[in-house]
Amino acid sequence: MGNKHTVSVNYQSDMAFEATVNGHKIMIDADEKVGGKDRGPRPKPLMLAALVGCTGMDVISILKKMRVEVEDFDVSVDGDLGEEHPVSYTKMHIVYSFTGKDLPKDKIEKAVNLSQDRYCGVSDFYRKVIPITHEIKIIES
Repeated sequence: MGNKHTVSVNYQSDMAFEATVNGHKIMIDADEKVGGKDRGPRPKPLMLAALVGCTGMDVISILKKMRVEVEDFDVSVDGDLGEEHPVSYTKMHIVYSFTGKDLPKDKIEKAVNLSQDRYCGVSDFYRKVIPITHEIKIIES
């Protein structure tokens, strides 16, 4: 039997739930127009946070092993939502932005590709149901 993650949510009030993830508490809520009070993020955007968090950790870990130091590193993702219920993501596009001096483009591309193709379990899972694309931006400091 493999490893297992367990996450629970506890109803608070209105549309708010408190999630417990690895011992950390996260408030999840809905928009006011559907009965929430905007006390936390919505569940679907948290899926996007999981994706960029997972791949970002991979990339920075791989770059450290390659002895590539970046001054700044940001990962963002756009998730396009469908129109019909159940409203879900139809595609995702990740943007990796690196800032530094004389950053080696080949090593950065290798780190991103290793994350996308081999290490990021969130990307692997999502890619089974929707297309995920990505781009790399290198900003010289």
